[in-house]
Amino acid sequence: MPPSDSNPLAGRILSIRGQRVVLDADPARLYGVPTKRFNEAVKRNAARFPKDFAFQLKREEADSLRSQIATLENAAPESGRGRNRKYLPWVFTEHGAVMAANVMRSEKAVAMSVYVVRALVKMRDELATSAVILRRLADVDKKLVTHDVILRDIYEKLRPLLTPPPAGPAKEMGFHVVLRKRR
Repeated sequence: MPPSDSNPLAGRILSIRGQRVVLDADPARLYGVPTKRFNEAVKRNAARFPKDFAFQLKREEADSLRSQIATLENAAPESGRGRNRKYLPWVFTEHGAVMAANVMRSEKAVAMSVYVVRALVKMRDELATSAVILRRLADVDKKLVTHDVILRDIYEKLRPLLTPPPAGPAKEMGFHVVLRKRR
C-alpha cells in the first residue's frame, strides 16, 4: 500500500527478526530531516534506544531488503551523488519511532511526535475494541456448541416418536366367508 497523507507509513512497516519495524529513512522523511542527520541524532542519544527500540540491520538483511523493495532508492538523498548508503540501515520498532520523535528538535518532528502518539493511541483503542468483539464471539460460539449438543440430545430422544410404527400384517382384499362347523 503506498503512503498517503492520512497514513504516511502505510506500506512501509516491515517484519524483521520477528518485529514490526520501519527503516531509518522513513521516520527521517516524516520528521523532515536527512537520514544521515536522523541517524546522528539517534547515535547522540543511544541510551534512549535499547535493542528492542532500534537495531542496525545485518548485511544479509539489508541485501534482502534491497532486492525486495529497492531500499537504497527510497532511502538515498535526492541528488545523484551519494545514492549508495555507506552504512547499514537502522530500523525502529514502534517504541523506537516514538523515542526518535522525542530526540529530534525540528518543528516538523514535534508535530509528527504528536501525530505518532495519537496514531498509536487510536490503534490501541481499535485493538481493545477488537478484543472485546473477539471475546463476545467466543462466548457466542461456546453457547452455540452447548445448544448444538442439547439439540442433538433432544433429536435423539424424539427420533423414536417420529418414526412410524411398524406395519402389521396386510389385510387381504375381497369378501371372506368364515365357515363354522355345525354341531
